[in-house]
Amino acid sequence: MSFRQPLILSLFAIGLSFAAAADKPNILMIAIDDQNDWIGYMGGHPNALTPNIDKLAAAGTAFTNAHCQSPLCNPSRTSLMLSKRPGTTGIYGLKPWFREVPGLAEMEPLQKFLSRQGYRTYTAGKIYHGGYGRQAAEWDEVGPPASGKPFPPKPMVDSPSGHKLMDWGVFDHKDEDKADHIVASWTVDKLDTMPEDEPFFLTCGFFLPHVPCFATQKWFDLHPLESTALPLIKRDDRKDTPRFSWYLHWTLPEPRLEFLEDANEWMNLTRSYLACTTFVDDQVRRVMEALDRNGLRENTIVVLWSDHGWHIGEKEITGKNTLWDDGTRVPLIFAGPGVVAGQVSGQPAELLDIYPTLVDLAGLPEKEGLEGISLIPQLKDAKAKRDRPAITTHNAGNHGIRSENWRYIVYADGSEELYDMVSDPNEWTNLAGDPEYAEIIAEHKKWVPQGDVPPAPNSAARILIYEDGKVNWEGMDIPEGAPIPEITR
Repeated sequence: MSFRQPLILSLFAIGLSFAAAADKPNILMIAIDDQNDWIGYMGGHPNALTPNIDKLAAAGTAFTNAHCQSPLCNPSRTSLMLSKRPGTTGIYGLKPWFREVPGLAEMEPLQKFLSRQGYRTYTAGKIYHGGYGRQAAEWDEVGPPASGKPFPPKPMVDSPSGHKLMDWGVFDHKDEDKADHIVASWTVDKLDTMPEDEPFFLTCGFFLPHVPCFATQKWFDLHPLESTALPLIKRDDRKDTPRFSWYLHWTLPEPRLEFLEDANEWMNLTRSYLACTTFVDDQVRRVMEALDRNGLRENTIVVLWSDHGWHIGEKEITGKNTLWDDGTRVPLIFAGPGVVAGQVSGQPAELLDIYPTLVDLAGLPEKEGLEGISLIPQLKDAKAKRDRPAITTHNAGNHGIRSENWRYIVYADGSEELYDMVSDPNEWTNLAGDPEYAEIIAEHKKWVPQGDVPPAPNSAARILIYEDGKVNWEGMDIPEGAPIPEITR
């Protein structure tokens, strides 16, 4: 054998490696924090201004009936990256990190699976909940973290809770100093310098429109005071909802609608949220332009999502932590190879479907044990029926079941809600007590998860306080006169 033969074999092996890398599509994941359906293509607010997200939606398949697995950051994002339901993992609250939980620590999240398939993994901003810390070891390269900074010198809103995040408004600062702009810049730089010899999984997580919702004047000017609509609500909308629904939104820092109106802050918060959403939309523009500029669009799967919805006055509250559409409905868009462009699907979809869908789109070996199901049928034909509804869990025993036309909610005490989402998209009339809909309830009830595991150790999930086998409701922020449900351990 000549001395040249090993070199030739080595070059041949490298060539095979390059070919294998070229056969795999890149994956760009864009996440937005606390983004509800106030996105142009979703029609959640008449003044939503998101031309770049809408452009991405038009380039692929966009879902209008996609829902989170939990209306809270940590359990939602954990569920998405593991494709496991909160009731399976026991992660219902803002902590713990799943690697700290016995029985979960060895699970293979999406980025680790992709790394095993030859992908180089990059992340910036908020993909998992919380700061990087031990999460940094999950990725090959880590960029700048997520943050609401910069903050004004003093709070702009005197909210009832006094929580530093419960703030919003316009103040004089530079867009270039905002953490989301910095995250986008890092992502753009990576796309501009991406090596060609290996596929990438690049994640870009934006913080806004999560509170505090601060934006500069230019973004507020796009949502003028005189032409911006307040969210559509119904007075006393909670009269026909179970008392247990109030428990799920108990002792949270987010203010009630009553405060927003009394303090003349409802319009300010509405415009702040819209302005921040438009600002983030512009960061999406910057990232997508870098993808195109570098000739990467044709071989890159793009997926955009939000971790849960957000109320701004609907159901008399602000914030998340609810099982209604305002708390669970999110934008979800796929574009790129294998995805039919120009489609909008009204079929139910779940965030934990992202993992198996990306595996399918990338042509990778099947990953066993995932609880999500691939959305490939809808990405090929938006009208393809999906038999399974979207299921959201908020603390053990509380579930929302969202089919194509209905929303069914059942709480841990057995109380129920049912809404006809075709004739009553605002969920103003609870039909659960009407015998006429017993069959509809039975059909949805069969999808309610059974056997939710208890909250994981060191969990920040809210746990019911029991006395003599019953809930102690004293001190909970629940309307006077509402019936007290009975629930035993």
